[in-house]
Amino acid sequence: MKKNYLLIFVFLVLAAGTGWYLYSDNDKGGEHALGWDRKFAVENPEEIYTVFIGKRSGETTILKREGDHWTVNGEAKASPNAVENVLEAITDVTLKFVPPRAATDHIVKELAARGIKVEVYNKAGKLLKAYYVGGVSSDARATFFIMEGAEQPMAVEIPQMEGQIRTRYDMTGDSWKDRTVFGYEPEDIQAVSIEYPKQRNKSFKLRRKDKGFEVLPFYDNVPPIRRPLLNGNVEGFLVGFKSLMAESFENGYAKKDSVRQTIPFAIISVTDRKGNVKTAAFYQTYRINAYTGQRKTDFVERYLADISTGDWMLTQHRVFQKVFWAYEGFFEPEGERIKD
Repeated sequence: MKKNYLLIFVFLVLAAGTGWYLYSDNDKGGEHALGWDRKFAVENPEEIYTVFIGKRSGETTILKREGDHWTVNGEAKASPNAVENVLEAITDVTLKFVPPRAATDHIVKELAARGIKVEVYNKAGKLLKAYYVGGVSSDARATFFIMEGAEQPMAVEIPQMEGQIRTRYDMTGDSWKDRTVFGYEPEDIQAVSIEYPKQRNKSFKLRRKDKGFEVLPFYDNVPPIRRPLLNGNVEGFLVGFKSLMAESFENGYAKKDSVRQTIPFAIISVTDRKGNVKTAAFYQTYRINAYTGQRKTDFVERYLADISTGDWMLTQHRVFQKVFWAYEGFFEPEGERIKD
């Protein structure tokens, strides 16, 4: 009897060891080790430097780490929120279940038809992961992935997250781009000018000097204000440029050329300490009266902004009004900010 117990014990030990070998992340097994096709996560986000996303339509997106930020397709700064969502998907994705054999053929066909290719690289350009992202399970609680070179798709999830993972990769064009119009720390700003073409006496040029600031009229024919400058007002004004975000990109807007023929409400130009200049021209948009079809000119909600980067963006008045200051607002006694 004792001999039988010993044999059973040895069998269980061997079985456990075999199971661990087959299903663990075994370096010696490489791609041929069982389980490699279900380990989608890159555990250390600091390893990730490039993410390639390719769609069946031919559209590709390349997110790349550049110092303290990410770029999209090497052309523009990427949206921090979009990048954060992708990195979370790459690092936190876990296996939920292995789809039953009866469902595998359908899942594979769908992946072949509309799968999104994802490739993740480290700083040296080494491929860390390559897989395809498909659709969702019938209860919409899992998303189907398949590792490149594998035959078996997997149902995966991000723990504690409701919904599908695919939407984090299934973005297009400008949706990947950072919507920041102006984003400066006050101490990084060397100069600001704001031109109000229809209110010339409200326009001004502000610049940093060795000690304090200087604020002058934008137009030469506007008399300068001789009252004392309030440096606290200037500093409060500059704080407004820390994070000015647009509502959306409008690069596909068909009437951009017509808009450029009109007079903008304001043109803001910011120069940083390195001499880089960014300019935005703001064109008013109006609400339409549902009964008359006429535009309501009593209140401006949004502006179309023509940015010097080449982008057109839709901006909200409630966000940007904090920097629409008037020339006299910097002097003693304190003036009022410009009103539309």
